[in-house]
Amino acid sequence: MPIIAPSLLASNFLALGSECKMLNESEADWFHLDVMDGIFVPNISFGLPVIEQIRTATSKICDVHLMIERPGEYAEAFKKAGADILTVHYEACPHLHRNLQQIKSLEMKAGVALNPHTPVQFLEDVLDDIDLVCIMSVNPGFGGQSFIPHTIDKIRQLKKMIKDRGLHTLIEIDGGVTLTNAKAILNAGADVLVAGNTVFKSENPTATIAALKAL
Repeated sequence: MPIIAPSLLASNFLALGSECKMLNESEADWFHLDVMDGIFVPNISFGLPVIEQIRTATSKICDVHLMIERPGEYAEAFKKAGADILTVHYEACPHLHRNLQQIKSLEMKAGVALNPHTPVQFLEDVLDDIDLVCIMSVNPGFGGQSFIPHTIDKIRQLKKMIKDRGLHTLIEIDGGVTLTNAKAILNAGADVLVAGNTVFKSENPTATIAALKAL
């Protein structure tokens, strides 16, 4: 069964407690938390204080996606805030191996995100050190974008790399995931579905999460 990780970026921030309660009572597996700095991506979202509060509201996995410059400077702070998985962008890390080792030394799962233009082959030399690869299926920075079709090919390529090396690295897809395309994404080899607007803008978010989980 797929891992469902609703993105709270699409939630109602005036009712964040209620949104967390809904996710806790749903079949959602993880809370996906997008941190944007307005530099690496052209948007600013939320940071440590919000994640600290979300951590107190759930015992589910907090999957923190850093769309920021110099993520290594903040890794320890995000660990203290409650991150279980910390994902950094390949494009923001000139010393990616060092970043991965830092995250693991802080006893978090280490993730790497790839922008749409970045080939999965660029992870060849560090794949053994990665717990999760987040393939961006939209350009990062804003919710509500359409899924980039070429992502399906990237999923297949990455799945083959993982299988050929006997690894258990998870493949996460972030951006434009809907009930219409989720099955094709999973069939290509994805393990984790990040869904923002699809969940939080639906008439019945709990039912939408259950439908994704049942695929």
